[in-house]
Amino acid sequence: MDDPDIKRDMKHWPFKVREKLGKPVITVKYHGADKDFTPEEISAMVLTKMKETAEAYLGEKATHAVVTVPASTKDASTITGLQVLRIINEPTAAAIAYGLNKKTGESQIIVYNLGGGTFDVSLLSIDDGVFEVLATDGDTHLGGEDFNNRIIEHFTKQYKKKTGTDVSGNLRAMGKLKREVEKAKRTLSLQQSVCIEIESFEDGNDFSKTITHAKFEELNMDLFVSDDDNYDNKHGTPSASLNLMPPASSSLNSINSDTDDGLVTPGIGPG
Repeated sequence: MDDPDIKRDMKHWPFKVREKLGKPVITVKYHGADKDFTPEEISAMVLTKMKETAEAYLGEKATHAVVTVPASTKDASTITGLQVLRIINEPTAAAIAYGLNKKTGESQIIVYNLGGGTFDVSLLSIDDGVFEVLATDGDTHLGGEDFNNRIIEHFTKQYKKKTGTDVSGNLRAMGKLKREVEKAKRTLSLQQSVCIEIESFEDGNDFSKTITHAKFEELNMDLFVSDDDNYDNKHGTPSASLNLMPPASSSLNSINSDTDDGLVTPGIGPG
């Protein structure tokens, strides 16, 4: 709870986090009253929805599952009513999803995983379907949400400069802005500019601003550099402490895992 990165992230969360019996709990409004949830309970809610989706697709009950970490835990699976057959790490799950475990012989791959709140790059060795994580690096506090927050902070400052009103404490207005910024970020993956328009944004006032792809990159350039540095540590320019250069005889491939919450931008996203 005292971690500076956690404190920084908490400023952007629409819910409260506090300590209870030595563990962090999330406090939200539920049916008009404050209710505490543990991280495992939140994960269980997500797993329950995924379980229901799988059952609807399969047409039968799902009772056993292979889960990945850190997206889930055994406790969350138990709450959901699933029997965990095996726990695997996320890069291995991504490699299996791409069918790389079906290739014969030995190869080395890099899995680039930029999600909503975390980022990691992993170097895996695959030998006839057997996976081994050789090294992993990344940032547990870097993801698509960080890109969103930079845009939100930019627009919040612009709005205050224009109207004299600081909307950072207005949860309703910030919620509207956050939703539209997420849409705008995705649009910027395909075009050079996008206009964000919000009716009745704050105190009856409408909001209308345009952001360009160039401005987005300018606001997030230090995050992109950090992103690239983690990738370089695995791909061709590893740091001395990691010693990750593959043997000359090995094949080295790169795949991108879940990048839905990130922006696909030249040299930064999938490639």
